Amino acid sequence: MIKKLLLTPGPIELTPAVRQSLVANSIGHLSPTFTTTFQNALNNTKRLFKTTNGQPIIISGSGTLGWDLFGSNVVNRNDSILLISTGFFSDSFASCLTGYGAKVDKLDAIPGHIVPLKTIQEKLQKNNYKAVVMTQVDTSTAVLNDVQGISQLVKEFSPNSFVVVDGVCSIGCEVFEFDNWNIDYCLTASQKAIGAPPGLSISMVSPRLLKYVMNERDTTDQVTSFYLSFKKWLPIMESCIQGKPSYFATPPVQLILSLDVALKELLDATPRGLDERIEKSSKTSDWFKQQLTKELGLKMIPQDPQYTAHGLTTIYVENPADLIKFLADNGVFIAGPMLKSIPPYARVGHMGVSAWDNDNNQHITRCYELLREYCTTKSKV
Repeated sequence: MIKKLLLTPGPIELTPAVRQSLVANSIGHLSPTFTTTFQNALNNTKRLFKTTNGQPIIISGSGTLGWDLFGSNVVNRNDSILLISTGFFSDSFASCLTGYGAKVDKLDAIPGHIVPLKTIQEKLQKNNYKAVVMTQVDTSTAVLNDVQGISQLVKEFSPNSFVVVDGVCSIGCEVFEFDNWNIDYCLTASQKAIGAPPGLSISMVSPRLLKYVMNERDTTDQVTSFYLSFKKWLPIMESCIQGKPSYFATPPVQLILSLDVALKELLDATPRGLDERIEKSSKTSDWFKQQLTKELGLKMIPQDPQYTAHGLTTIYVENPADLIKFLADNGVFIAGPMLKSIPPYARVGHMGVSAWDNDNNQHITRCYELLREYCTTKSKV
């Protein structure tokens, strides 16, 4: 029987402990047991983002909901926002903010590349932006943005602008420092490098942004959301992080239980915790990419290793559907292309347990072996 491996760029393979947490007996969302679990998850989320001052918000939803959280709570009509686009999800974030009335000034990277810092600096020097928005890793291209470098530019040339990051495909497998990089808002989701099932929108909010939302924002002529309101959720999160049960809308209890387990595995299961997990993910990514390029002669998007994600690999292939079917027939599931502006390509995810436990599980090794078989077969046709 063929072992099936999910190597898409999310959702990802779950560890046995996380899977087991999903079949635990149901508990009440106001029970002491759940309150303690949620408290642990919230505190560990702060550790994950590397922040002491940030406010975590964990609610039902996908990573996409994080865009709406920012749009509904921060964006007013005609706000000027600079958005740095490196692919499909960056563009979608722009569409979301436009829907809230923002005037989005979009800087488009050449497909498979980043927007040069000099270009961003020129924009910041010419315009006043309420926020500068970027995707740390765009899952459609595997481009890794220089979030730290961009944030430094904002601090120097546009210090009043909020720095906003989509970290859905980066948090847990890329270096990210919320406090040290002066980030104001970062969103992610449970089903990628964090290693939990889909269904949780996870955000981190800076004190500066919270002050604006809670005390300074004028919403007189702005339509806002009831469910997504920071003013509704903040007291809940603050209460739970203090170990006190609180209620606004019923949380997904089983998913929070699984998140708690996944975060402990990510942060505490190794001597150096998160840093060690990220280093291991990078090592697995580097090995996989080197095998594909040096041994199989494949080309990747992007080609500059400095701006290449460590949680997924994108490779040019003549017929992505054929490759995907071949791998699926052998129990390995990857993803196809998302952008028509780039020649045909496929995407292989290696986040969470598939990356940091590859020596034992051999997930990525198995994928490489099948890719080698596929390439060898095609070369003989």
